[in-house]
Amino acid sequence: MTVQLRTELIATARRMSELGLAPGTTGNVSVRTARGFVITPSGMAYDRLRGKDAVAIDLDGTIRPRQRAPSSEWRLHREVFAARADAAAIVHTHSLFCTSVSCLRRPIPAIHYMVVLAGSDEIPCAEYATFGTAELAASVVRALGRGRACLMANHGMVALGDSLAAALRLAADIEILASQYWHAMQIGQPHVLPSGELDRVRGQLAGYGQPRRGR
Repeated sequence: MTVQLRTELIATARRMSELGLAPGTTGNVSVRTARGFVITPSGMAYDRLRGKDAVAIDLDGTIRPRQRAPSSEWRLHREVFAARADAAAIVHTHSLFCTSVSCLRRPIPAIHYMVVLAGSDEIPCAEYATFGTAELAASVVRALGRGRACLMANHGMVALGDSLAAALRLAADIEILASQYWHAMQIGQPHVLPSGELDRVRGQLAGYGQPRRGR
């Protein structure tokens, strides 16, 4: 585990807070390592965090000695990493609109085509369980399936990525989607895009952006 990885973890957590995705000391961020993962500490203000405050945990749940206390949701991160070999980083937020929709205990449907960024046709909602428990961790793993994001009933949301930057970007994108859903519902019942259209969108996005230049 490198100093650079710890520094990147803390920088991601600070950016999450700056974006308003994790009010106060809520939320947490983790990144996979060779032995397990490194996660943000419990109950510390993001603007005061330093690389040395990150907590290393083995994938079997062993918390190495002489460290800060890890985030109360470390079990959730461990179970997701164990279930999803494709996940390199996890961002968990208590962002306003995701949390508001999660209190309805319903998924975010495909009211906008950008839902496909999460790897599914909707953003599912994990069943409620007390924070920090093995039950909540299992619920989130079930809700995610093969997708990259889910809400957590009466709690918040989780986003996965192949890097810390990707996980944070997806968390921000899903918060925007939740905001759009909430605002649309204030006017009426939003139309949901059919799965066939979402498949077309995936095809379009496959060629989106600038092509890589050869060396």
